[in-house]
Amino acid sequence: MSEFPARHFDLAGASNFRDLGGYPTKHGRTVRWRQIFRSNHLGHLTEDDIAVVRGLGVRSAFDFRGIEERAEALCGLADITVHSLPVEPTVVAALRAIAATGTPPSTDAAIDVMRDSYRSYVQHNTPRFRALFAHLLEDHAPLVIHCTAGKDRTGFACALILHTLGVTEEVISEDYLLTNRFYRRDPSASSDLPDEVRQVLGSVQASFLAAAYEAIDSEYGDLESYLRDGLRVGAAEREQLAARYLEA
Repeated sequence: MSEFPARHFDLAGASNFRDLGGYPTKHGRTVRWRQIFRSNHLGHLTEDDIAVVRGLGVRSAFDFRGIEERAEALCGLADITVHSLPVEPTVVAALRAIAATGTPPSTDAAIDVMRDSYRSYVQHNTPRFRALFAHLLEDHAPLVIHCTAGKDRTGFACALILHTLGVTEEVISEDYLLTNRFYRRDPSASSDLPDEVRQVLGSVQASFLAAAYEAIDSEYGDLESYLRDGLRVGAAEREQLAARYLEA
């Protein structure tokens, strides 16, 4: 995968801020650079960070954080239009419920809870991801997609976008797993949970994304049907997205 132009931006107040551009598609085209970015939340940007994001021309942010999450760290750029698409977090609450039974949650339990969370994106939150695609069709680029950590809700959304644009599953998986290279885990987050559990929460695994795909197969039959029937992205919409987000 080409790293030119730079894919990752090492911001002081945000981690995992990177460009979805440059990836080849199965049809010989390439995702446009500097159109779609992904990140963790934008509530702690420094002045230098803001200058970088403004320099990229970002006009819109699509925020998958839940209502309380968003209120705790509002977007630091007043000139960006923020679209709230709340997918409420469930992972920490589920692990704390396990801990309340008197048994500290294990690594395996954390992995299971993460997989359940990804399944819920499909089973309970498809309207949020459908709304994202409706916005993408309106052409708000350059834009950034984020949640709190920018790795799970955001990772699923970006995998869907890349698939819709015709990027191969291998490359989509590589992009998804780049989070493990660029995400800086907040050491204070969920400090009441065991460290090995927090390590699971601060990373991504191929099995997490696979759990979402399993839910798609169960609920819709296959990914193509999910795009068409769940996200309302049919052949005409895919052509529009390709025209906007792929090189000619």
